[in-house]
Amino acid sequence: MNRDYDKEFKDTSDHKYAYNFDFDVMHPYMIRAFKPFFKCGNMLELGSFKGDFTTRLTPLFNDLTCVEASGEAIDIARTRVDSGIKFYNELFESVSLPEVYDNIILAHTLEHLDDPVKVLRRINDEWLSKTGRFFLVCPNANAPSRQIAVKMGLITHNTAITSAEKEHGHNITYTLDTLERDVRAAGLKVVLRSGIFFKSLANFQWDRLLQTDIISKEYLDGCYELGQHYPDLCSSIFILCEKGEQGGVDGL
Repeated sequence: MNRDYDKEFKDTSDHKYAYNFDFDVMHPYMIRAFKPFFKCGNMLELGSFKGDFTTRLTPLFNDLTCVEASGEAIDIARTRVDSGIKFYNELFESVSLPEVYDNIILAHTLEHLDDPVKVLRRINDEWLSKTGRFFLVCPNANAPSRQIAVKMGLITHNTAITSAEKEHGHNITYTLDTLERDVRAAGLKVVLRSGIFFKSLANFQWDRLLQTDIISKEYLDGCYELGQHYPDLCSSIFILCEKGEQGGVDGL
């Protein structure tokens, strides 16, 4: 079935594709989690959306390449970032990239892919430099906010895909063990498992709170720090990888 990537990033009647919580809270803390592990050299961002996260990478990397499936999203991203950034409006499964990369980020995107292991294998075999690092982040099925939704009867189980998520192109809801399963199947070497931001409230609830003075910067920092102790209770799970065996576990 052909997918309409321009339609998938549009908000629905009851669910946004992305919330202010994502842009104002999660993005800064992702950078905070990644920054100690960044390598000198170039950066490949897989799934740049409208360039929100890209704008946080531009001060850190002079050589930045972005790949995005949605033409509408990439047109918006081009207007928000430096003209020197290289954009590819193509699918990860078929894009041809001219070089290898010292840093690769795939954040909140793997869950959208039809064949995630195939793309992870391309990252390992074709795009990641010999000494490069791959930063992989996905929404966490076991986040407390999601577990609470199960107890409320809003979703059937932690890893369920809601109708709204399906409209936005989600194909899987990862846990740390299933994410690592796919990473290892692609041949990548896992060097760190972690989480980003302890989260007990839904995104729309966070958006409302962030408009008040109830939540302080110190509280947000506390949620980030707590997430380092309890990665399985974070909003997102984070796996840091390096180049591993070419072809993956079932490759030849």
